[in-house]
Amino acid sequence: MNRRTRHLGLLLAALAWGCTPEPSADAAPGGVDAPGERTAPEPVRPGIDVLLADSLHLVEGRRVGFVTNHTALDASGVHAIDRLSGHPQVELVALFSPEHGIRGDAEAGVLVDSSVDAATGLPVHSLYGETRKPTPAMLEGVQVLLFDIQDVGTRYYTYIYTMALAMEAAGEAGIPFVVLDRPNPVGGVQVQGNVLDPAFASFVGMYPIPMRHGMTPGELARLFRSAFGVEADLHVVPLEGWRRGMLFPETGLPWRAPSPNMPDLESALHYPGTCLFEGTNLSVGRGTDRAFQQIGAPWLDGEALAAAMTARLEAGEFAGVRFEPVHFTPVNAGDGKFSAEEVQGVRLVVTDPATYDPTRVGAALLVETRRISGAAWSWIPSHFDRLAGSDALRMAVEAGESDLDRLTASWPGERVRFEDRRREALLYR
Repeated sequence: MNRRTRHLGLLLAALAWGCTPEPSADAAPGGVDAPGERTAPEPVRPGIDVLLADSLHLVEGRRVGFVTNHTALDASGVHAIDRLSGHPQVELVALFSPEHGIRGDAEAGVLVDSSVDAATGLPVHSLYGETRKPTPAMLEGVQVLLFDIQDVGTRYYTYIYTMALAMEAAGEAGIPFVVLDRPNPVGGVQVQGNVLDPAFASFVGMYPIPMRHGMTPGELARLFRSAFGVEADLHVVPLEGWRRGMLFPETGLPWRAPSPNMPDLESALHYPGTCLFEGTNLSVGRGTDRAFQQIGAPWLDGEALAAAMTARLEAGEFAGVRFEPVHFTPVNAGDGKFSAEEVQGVRLVVTDPATYDPTRVGAALLVETRRISGAAWSWIPSHFDRLAGSDALRMAVEAGESDLDRLTASWPGERVRFEDRRREALLYR
């Protein structure tokens, strides 16, 4: 079976599901395989399984704080809170929750209150409320701080910045910071899009990394320490059996939607491109079962948009995707865009994950959607620029630039410099 066929088969499978010692944080990585080059399936164990089987010394005899949410499942689907709180050699004393809350049910941008976990009776300190960084009071009595949350591989997703701030707080408190690693669900080979300009840093992009970074949380923590000055006594408990070319279904691990509008792999694959439309007056499908797989607005001609994007596809500007005109009605959309109102637009469908670049597609989609929308189009400039990591893309589109290569001309060089910078932080082949 060739690589393209194999990846397409894995994608279709994904849509149906709706001991290694702990390395030094300074360990050098091995080489990087191309997507799909694993010769035989291997069981993948997430960091929580490896911690309790092989690296218990990192938490044994210490009072443990845990930054986590609903996605922290072990290979059998048991939550890491249950694994830790029920372990006779682990003293779990506090929980910390990111955006969307510890259960993952709060909408994007909605502040989350601190609370008490009903199952364990432990305090849950919100890191998406009055503060986004653990305070000294929150860390009082904590002797080691763990992090275990499923990321989606895109710069805009806030969980990795919760990790960075928690790591910084642990360093300031003089306690170890331990990342229980998880797969990058969209793989660790493709690095795509532009690199954030630090002048546009925010909580949807704190560091100069690409739109699609191709790293696991553990690798990002190593990068934050080595390249961006986040000081901490860092330990990464690695995945066992994960390879960079894997999409999430290959891992065999249970999937739980990381946030209310990230239902499956299809959404995660499109997210690096379609999330840019959060900075416009169009819907990204929030409040539907295909969020980030489709964009739309009441005035938009979906047939014309699909035809324009298909023409660009056939001209060879990008590959691995098709475009379908669509009508959809957002219900209780968390972004407040067109709730209970039918909109027209286009749906993106991945046909080959190995060749698909959602960031180039997103840039082209901005051009064509703005053209077809006419006077109905508007930006949310500050938010768009935060997501895009610069004002350059918005200003070029606004100036009428439509050539995709010119729009993205700086991106390849930025990525080369980033990949050189990240090399020492990589842990997996």
